[in-house]
Amino acid sequence: MLLEGKNAVIYGGAGAIGSVVAKAFAREGARVHLAGRTLRALDVVAEAIRSAGGLADTAVVDALDETAVDSFTETVVGRAGSLDISFNLIDVGDVQGTPLAEMSLADFEKPILTAVRSTFITARAAARQMIRQRSGVILTFGGGGGRDPIRDYSIGGFVVSLGAVDTLRRQLAAELGRYGIRVLTLETGGLVETLPKDFPHRDDIVDLIVGPTMLKRAATFEDVGNVAVFAASDHAAAITGTVLNITCGASVD
Repeated sequence: MLLEGKNAVIYGGAGAIGSVVAKAFAREGARVHLAGRTLRALDVVAEAIRSAGGLADTAVVDALDETAVDSFTETVVGRAGSLDISFNLIDVGDVQGTPLAEMSLADFEKPILTAVRSTFITARAAARQMIRQRSGVILTFGGGGGRDPIRDYSIGGFVVSLGAVDTLRRQLAAELGRYGIRVLTLETGGLVETLPKDFPHRDDIVDLIVGPTMLKRAATFEDVGNVAVFAASDHAAAITGTVLNITCGASVD
């Protein structure tokens, strides 16, 4: 198993993406520490992991609260002995479908502030523990938001939040590499599976995601879980400071 003996913290562990990653990590031998704001939802994911033979713990933690995150991280290390993987996958509360010229400041800045604040707080807490270990992996999600800005996306501050987190990831990787800590981003270009069947303009959004891809499909939850496992494993030991591109060819260098 690729992650046997590793301790992984996942913020937003009960979410659509967080739960998929948690199950993938547990399947590969990691003990997953699920953090979020709703214990009942976290417990559902944890029970599914345990039923499959994995190891999972839960804790109510607000990823925007630096004191709570620092305390949680110290508790994990105190009980488990290490913190090997940290992945922030909380919902950033983005508002989409409204042109920027018609959007309120509050709706525009919410995903930016939420994404940057939570990523900084959770990465800083993990880094402090990982520096002592001189090892660890910090993962971020979403990519740099580098899609063609000429097209009409109407996704508000979300794309700006992706760019801000991507810049933060680069800086973290540059500063933490000397301690053996790797920092990577998973970029999907959009996950069709996150869209409910009755989501407004769903077909248009699916076309927007799938249309630019070379494979003529979007990345799946399974893809995300598999790539996250690889990124966190020793098989990716020489990879840091970069994006793992799982956009099915929608984004190329």
